[in-house]
Amino acid sequence: MSKLQMKWAFVVALMAMSAFFLYPSINWYTTDPGERAKLEAARLRPRWLLNLGLDLKGGTHLLMEIEVDKLQKDQTLKDALGQAIEVIRNRVDQFGVGETLIARQGDRYIVVQLPGISDSKAAKDIIGKTALLEFRMVDSTEAGRKALAKIAELGSTPFADGKVKPEAAKLVPANMALLPGREDTFYLVGNDIPLTGAHLRDARVRTGGDYGLPVVDFKLDDEGGKTFANLTGANIGKNLAIVLDGVVYSAPVIKSRIGGGSGFIEGNFKMDDARALAVVLRAGALPAPVKIIEERTVGPTLGEDSIKKGLRGCIAGIGLIFCFFLIYYKVSGFFTDASLALNLLFLVAIMAYLGSTLTLPGIAGIALNVAMAVDANVLILERIREELAKGKPVRLAVEAGFDQSASAIFDSNLTVLAAAAMLFQFGTGPIKGFAVTLTIGTIISMFTAQVCTRMMFDAWLSDRDTNELSI
Repeated sequence: MSKLQMKWAFVVALMAMSAFFLYPSINWYTTDPGERAKLEAARLRPRWLLNLGLDLKGGTHLLMEIEVDKLQKDQTLKDALGQAIEVIRNRVDQFGVGETLIARQGDRYIVVQLPGISDSKAAKDIIGKTALLEFRMVDSTEAGRKALAKIAELGSTPFADGKVKPEAAKLVPANMALLPGREDTFYLVGNDIPLTGAHLRDARVRTGGDYGLPVVDFKLDDEGGKTFANLTGANIGKNLAIVLDGVVYSAPVIKSRIGGGSGFIEGNFKMDDARALAVVLRAGALPAPVKIIEERTVGPTLGEDSIKKGLRGCIAGIGLIFCFFLIYYKVSGFFTDASLALNLLFLVAIMAYLGSTLTLPGIAGIALNVAMAVDANVLILERIREELAKGKPVRLAVEAGFDQSASAIFDSNLTVLAAAAMLFQFGTGPIKGFAVTLTIGTIISMFTAQVCTRMMFDAWLSDRDTNELSI
């Protein structure tokens, strides 16, 4: 096998691999949207998939701020921000949302983008919960019962803006706390917190509570299991309050000592509520509460319009480029068009293999990549023309054209790579997507211009003895 044949075999293998990696994306986006939604809900997305960003698919954008004044004394803001991002990412992953962006912005802000999630309330319920789980004993003393009766006589809810009203706070006994329940109820619990969710190992939903309603089973680690067993064993006949983010979800009576480190939380849940609770418990608690300071929902119609306009613009621009090369450079222009087509094929295939998220800036990056590839091919073809004008034979002119344009092509692409690196380092969100697309495309364009285009010229000239070149 000749050297040229080995090159062709390598390129054909790359084309086959590209088709292999692109097929899942083509099949996914040509599937009926309803069926696709079912597969996505079941987390059966293809392994290699070119994802669509928020601006193309629609969804929810949230800007969240950590409440710095509620951080633990021994925790820095930087560490808390990193932990919060990790917890939110775990929650989103368990929720089954693909193509997400979760990134730091500034000193205390977190950007969360959830493509395909238009119900912002559900997103906030999952992401924004602090998920601080506590097990507290419900007060069962006579003084506590009298205090609850007096609080009830106030005639309205004892809470306002998440805090106990002053008139109710005066009636709360020492070493006790008044906490709200999930359904317009309230409880007096001890200030002591013998067990927290820090010892939680797992949380799962099952049906089997009162009237077949869903409950959340939880499993504690070894240390938490021992504490839980001792706590329940010492308080048989009393109520144990299971508190999440300051709200009592349930307060069952302890009927016997509970060993094994497992239990369940019930609270007349709907299935979606129970699943959401299990997700936030499994993912862990945020280091401090977060508040949402910006919320934006992008409709899927806007995304569809963006896709259509972006694709139409790309197809029109690339089509004009192809026509220009065919008309101006003739047969040599056809080789360039084939090289550009390979450039696009390899670029999109690599993005699909990496599971990249395509955004509108990403589409702009693809268009710019085509422009860079055009620039490289124009340098080559014009250099070949110059060599032919000097009277050189066709083969020598082609070799000189590629060799002498190589340094200029490398230098121009190197500056683009440097700019892309800066965009990726200091940019956020879509800017990073643009930088990634531009970087991959620039590397591929150098390969297709210097290797693939040259292979086509060599193949064309290898079977004929010609003194002219259609260029």
